[in-house]
Amino acid sequence: MNREETFTQSHQPYAVDLASLGVEDVEPGADGPVRATVRALWFRRRRARHDGPVLTVACYGLLWDYQDKRPADARAFLAAHADGRYGGSCRARWDGTTLWTVPSMTEPVRAKWFERLSAMLASYPAVPDGYDGWWTFRG
Repeated sequence: MNREETFTQSHQPYAVDLASLGVEDVEPGADGPVRATVRALWFRRRRARHDGPVLTVACYGLLWDYQDKRPADARAFLAAHADGRYGGSCRARWDGTTLWTVPSMTEPVRAKWFERLSAMLASYPAVPDGYDGWWTFRG
């Protein structure tokens, strides 16, 4: 991934929490490969219905990747993450009307993400507080 200074919706950028790197061994006790993740927020455009208007939605989820060696930090993870075909693994999405979350999300956590995603959508296209943006698979 590459970091871009400006927001360009067509580049499908992500804002990431650089302090959220999670790494787990694919084979416990082995020296690689690993599955690594970082928390991310992003905006996407989608239709509410087949014939409806195009909406901007705010999303929360994870960027994940299998890598041959343990990344030193989140920036190293992102620099090595080159396959964006699956995008982020979405955990919550707000379109200005409806909040969707994964079924396992508890009501207090849903409320937290409703507040965060509502503020994010209201300040589109600003980088959300506490996140580093904008990271893309372009370049």
